[in-house]
Amino acid sequence: MTAPTIGRLAAADTRWVAERIAEAFLVLPATRWLVPDEAKREAVFADNFEILVDHAMRHGLVFGTADRDAVAVWFPQVGDESPAPVDYDDRLAAACGEWTPRFQHLDELFAANHPHPDHHHLALLAVRPGRQGQGLGTALLRHHHAWLDAHGVPGYLEASSEAGRDLYARHGYRLREVFRLPDGTPFYPMWREPAGG
Repeated sequence: MTAPTIGRLAAADTRWVAERIAEAFLVLPATRWLVPDEAKREAVFADNFEILVDHAMRHGLVFGTADRDAVAVWFPQVGDESPAPVDYDDRLAAACGEWTPRFQHLDELFAANHPHPDHHHLALLAVRPGRQGQGLGTALLRHHHAWLDAHGVPGYLEASSEAGRDLYARHGYRLREVFRLPDGTPFYPMWREPAGG
């Protein structure tokens, strides 16, 4: 199988990237607690992810396959110096409506468990549901890991499923202490040292 072509995406791609992530993430257990209303779930997540993707277009790195079936959103993290998205609180409330407190709770969990050494944070990795299991996520990981390894930079992420946790473990990520949503749904924070580091 030919490796997919991967490129860096631009601001004009923000909305479809957000929609791709929302579509892919609907199967994840955490989404049901965050937005209990199934009929509204995908739209709320697309609007929420648009905030993060827009921020990554300005302060991070967004990569996608040429066929638009898979995307990855990375944020370089230097110590605690990480700018917040512009007007984040207002934009979060507009995107998430009555479920805003749940997303704020998740943000607090992420912040409390986030490591402080310099690293690149894989905030989001998503593959269109019909294309999952075909190596697109692996290709996106390898693409940026090559840069991380060449520059001696660790990687960090929060896996939101056992399948994701296992995928990332195969790529050198090591599990840290698990944290949970109020309903018990786990997140798996994981850290990867650069190859040769």
